[in-house]
Amino acid sequence: MRQFDRILITSALPYANGPLHIGHLAGAYLSADIYARFNRMMEKEVLFVCGSDENGAAITIRAKKDGIEPQRIVNKYHEQFKETFKQVGVSFDVYHRTSSKLHHETAQDFFRDLHQKGEFIEKETEQYFDATANQFLADRYIVGECPKCGHDEAYGDQCENCGSSLSPTELINPKSTISGGIPQLKKTTHWYLPLDKYEEWLKEWVNTGKVDGEQMHYPEDWKNHVVGQCKSWIEGGLNPRSMTRDLNWGVDVPQEIEGSAGKKLYVWLDAPIGYISATKQWASENDKEWEPYWQDNKTKLVHFIGKDNIVFHCIIFPAILKAHGKYILPENVPANQFMNLEGRKISTSKNYAVWVHEFLQDFPDRQDELRYYMIKSMPEQKDSEFTWKGFQDANNNELVNNLANFVNRVIVLSNKYYEGVIPEFDMDMEFESPGDDGLPGFHDGELLALFDMLHELSQYIREYNFREALKIVMAISSRGNSLLQFNEPWKLVKDEANADLVKTIMNLALQYVAAIRIACRPFLPFTSDKLSELLGLPEIEEKDEFLIMQDNLAEGFPLLEAGHKIGQAFHLFSRLDDKAIEGQLEKLKEMSFGEDTPKASKKKQNPATTAATTIGFEDFTKLDLRTATIMSAEKVKKADKLLKLELDLGVEKRTVVSGIAEHYTVDEVIGKQVSMITNLEPRKIRGVLSQGMILMAENEEGKLCFVSPEKTWDNGSLIR
Repeated sequence: MRQFDRILITSALPYANGPLHIGHLAGAYLSADIYARFNRMMEKEVLFVCGSDENGAAITIRAKKDGIEPQRIVNKYHEQFKETFKQVGVSFDVYHRTSSKLHHETAQDFFRDLHQKGEFIEKETEQYFDATANQFLADRYIVGECPKCGHDEAYGDQCENCGSSLSPTELINPKSTISGGIPQLKKTTHWYLPLDKYEEWLKEWVNTGKVDGEQMHYPEDWKNHVVGQCKSWIEGGLNPRSMTRDLNWGVDVPQEIEGSAGKKLYVWLDAPIGYISATKQWASENDKEWEPYWQDNKTKLVHFIGKDNIVFHCIIFPAILKAHGKYILPENVPANQFMNLEGRKISTSKNYAVWVHEFLQDFPDRQDELRYYMIKSMPEQKDSEFTWKGFQDANNNELVNNLANFVNRVIVLSNKYYEGVIPEFDMDMEFESPGDDGLPGFHDGELLALFDMLHELSQYIREYNFREALKIVMAISSRGNSLLQFNEPWKLVKDEANADLVKTIMNLALQYVAAIRIACRPFLPFTSDKLSELLGLPEIEEKDEFLIMQDNLAEGFPLLEAGHKIGQAFHLFSRLDDKAIEGQLEKLKEMSFGEDTPKASKKKQNPATTAATTIGFEDFTKLDLRTATIMSAEKVKKADKLLKLELDLGVEKRTVVSGIAEHYTVDEVIGKQVSMITNLEPRKIRGVLSQGMILMAENEEGKLCFVSPEKTWDNGSLIR
């Protein structure tokens, strides 16, 4: 394995167009925070950087919606992000912003360097233009039907429903988010990064971890869905990607470059460079050099992101870094999948979320309770679910009944029996452990067992398996509870003959509490501070505490010395009652009926019981409904839902593109007589001119079936 001198940790820059929600925490920030805190406590040199992504179309869309200038939008959310991250305990070493002068200069220098090296190709293409707004439309200004999953509100760069990366021209029935009109294609010139030029080394890097023969990472250490998505992209063939946009907000293309007027850097060129400008900002504030963190192969670079950003961090940004020539590539990109909320997808644009700043207002001083449930439910390998009932159960049954109960009993009994002074005990005392081994002569063996648990925890963190690592913290607490329940010191203490045995039990229980104080730090930093207070110890500084703890336990040394005085008991956590949870569910319900609510899934609606808008009879008579027979069918390329159908209308043949491929095979539809609307305005769908619409019936599970005549009728028969 490669040895590193330092670790550079990045979290995806949040768009400054709306508040942080729990999906953000579960996706890119808590995992990175755990990794950063743990490695600091292992005496590693760690730099943890992030910042607000304040450029790109998402910002101007929000500004238009709110009727204010983009700068006011980014200022508002940047400050809110900083405060929210601080309150929830995400320990960035620097939190920067991409609207800063330093970032603009850094991003422009990058573009300038690549341009001078001839890494870009300049070409004229057709892009969508909104004639009403008199402007070209950036990817996020265009919505339409996703060609991959059929979601009808996919953006021009990505479908939030299935996570697919898209280009605007792939959308079915695109429309402008500015005017609501249908955009037209218009010629414009931009600079493109020829990703196909880098395809071979990217393929080798993803598949083997090697670049130019040097082992840069180990693919087996990467998550399967990360490697799978990268391979799918590369195997599908990489195409040139535009690195500039026609926008009025963002980082200017350097003015000395001919044709730069009105051009801004593409946000996915600009945003990841924000990691570099953030590092520069940290270095300037701390009298350090930034270059070793980005240009020294002894630096371990780890990107923490959500799965929707995999392609940008594993293909596009590495290609940009390699093209520049001086920068290292990421050693790992442990992307998480998505967290859903009460059966639906979380969406900033739809205002359907648990907003972190609102949670902290509703539940002050419960930061670690939120962190615990987020980590416990972290979507590390597959999508996960946040439910308010699950949050309540985790708080009451695990944090209160297990962890808080154990710690409270130990502190209360130690103060009751020994006035808060950690007791000495007879090292030769024979003692039965509650563990499976039933070790006699307890202390050394029990500390080694604790060491083994902590070693397992550290291995899980190194493997980015934070859910399993958190389980070890709770297992230590459970083991401590078992120690007390198995030996019942409150009964033994009544007989003076058991005095040394009780001291041994209580000393061990205090060692467990001391271990939890350090072990929980990466996950529950506020709880760690409370444990420091309970144990009469200084707060953890995150320098080398985990490493020293492991060394001490391996040698059989206690974590707390006899004679040390602890503090008085107080509860680490308190129960959440049903009323508080019901209030949050009601709040969520109110969101779900708001006008910005995401549309309910087709599988959760029964079309037969859904009321339709009333129309006049004359409107109905405008429809020309006729019988037709499907003569031939074929799949539409790169569209999982679409079939191209050739239909016989009796007097003529028609081509129709229909979204039924998930319900019928090509062979099943040929020869079917169907009902068809024949007088719809023809439109192109995935390059095929569709000249009508097939009528389908849909049940409550979203299954489709043909609306066919009771018996065979002549093709072209009028349906009344």
